[in-house]
Amino acid sequence: MPRADSVYKCKECGFQTTNWMGRCSSCGNWNTFIKYDKNSEKVSAQGAVDSDSGASAEAGVELTPELRDNSGRRSRITTGIAEFDRVLGGGMVPGSLALLGGAPGVGKSTLVLQIAHRLALNGCRCLYIAGEESEEQLALRAERLGAFHDNIKILTVAAWQKILSHCQEYEYELIIVDSIQTVYDSSYDSSPGSVRQVREMTSSFQQLAKGYQVPIFLVGHVTKQGQLAGPKTMEHIVDTVLYFHDSSDHYRLLKAHKNRYGAIDEVGVFTMRDSGLEEVSNPSSAFLQGRPGNCSGSVVVPVKEGSRTLLIELQALVSTGGRGNPRRITSGLNRERAELLLAVLDKRLGLDLAERDVHFNIVGGIEVKEPALDLALAAAVISSYYDIALPADLSVFGEVGLAGEIRAVSSHEKRIAEAAKMGFGRLILPTSEEREISNFPDDIKLVEVNNMKDLLSFLKSIK
Repeated sequence: MPRADSVYKCKECGFQTTNWMGRCSSCGNWNTFIKYDKNSEKVSAQGAVDSDSGASAEAGVELTPELRDNSGRRSRITTGIAEFDRVLGGGMVPGSLALLGGAPGVGKSTLVLQIAHRLALNGCRCLYIAGEESEEQLALRAERLGAFHDNIKILTVAAWQKILSHCQEYEYELIIVDSIQTVYDSSYDSSPGSVRQVREMTSSFQQLAKGYQVPIFLVGHVTKQGQLAGPKTMEHIVDTVLYFHDSSDHYRLLKAHKNRYGAIDEVGVFTMRDSGLEEVSNPSSAFLQGRPGNCSGSVVVPVKEGSRTLLIELQALVSTGGRGNPRRITSGLNRERAELLLAVLDKRLGLDLAERDVHFNIVGGIEVKEPALDLALAAAVISSYYDIALPADLSVFGEVGLAGEIRAVSSHEKRIAEAAKMGFGRLILPTSEEREISNFPDDIKLVEVNNMKDLLSFLKSIK
């Protein structure tokens, strides 16, 4: 068969086909295919031409014979916002591309503007590319935050050619793009925010960051499902993916879902004030604020979030079910893990939970996945089942096995120290922990339990 001289390309996502299609099978949009002549777009896999210098891609390439230590060439750039630097792994890496996503109104633009202001105070030149707001609108936010500074330059354009020309003319230590869905390249036949534009613009900003060794932050929108709007390849292109979400009316949580230069289990805690975002230096105290006293089903557990230990409140409510199928509702923890613990309680302790609704909640909106939550979850269910109000100074942690045994978890010394620092006088933990502990506070009593029967016996003995 003769080769086709033309190709149909989707203007939204770039998908190509030799035949015209009414609906793109890649992005699902209708009437987006445009016919292109192959003779006018010759692309060679070998000897590709560099768009900037016009030289061959093979020319001028210097191979590094071995992996060298370049860590001392340029260190991380700390923003001065400790919670933000913690999530990044110690600060921004020169030449890195980060993507910050979050729901509308959560404070993404406020956060990046405060970061720019902190760096500007230290003498860093920052560029804020505003594709959604005018200079007057940004000035109103800056006035509320007190973020005016001569080192912060505002560029209210969305055309990539103008942005690139400006960045080639001036030198910056930080570039912020708010938002990536508004920036477009006129060489592509698709509207701003389309799948293809977002993908190509993300790739272009990556090349800009690597070429000029400047960190770039892209602010992105999220969908109704909580996912970043745009192609999934966008998250693969960037070096860091951060999610900013509200855990309550006052607190905002910043977590990394991808980080090439640090851990992804760190969490930054902020509170929203009239003057902007403020760091929460003691999250344990914040998450335990307003905890009800003399109430069954409530227990405090020390959990690990990256390099820090947090005290959080876990609540369980066992109620009589009347709909035939008992409900298991969880918020902040894994539902399958909760159902597994309920099966252990039913089998090993004889708790009649088959016909009862059980609800679980972690106060503060934080999500916990580590196994140290098991013992606290079991204690909360037993407390609610027998209507036993646990002491306010009691904390619990440990892993529970299917046989009802309670196993040790990591970082036990840090968990005990955090509980003692917050004034907790009693701590329920696995029996094996004491043999490993060499130094722990004297003002906290350790209650060791070996299995679920030991836990039930202790909880029933509480007056």
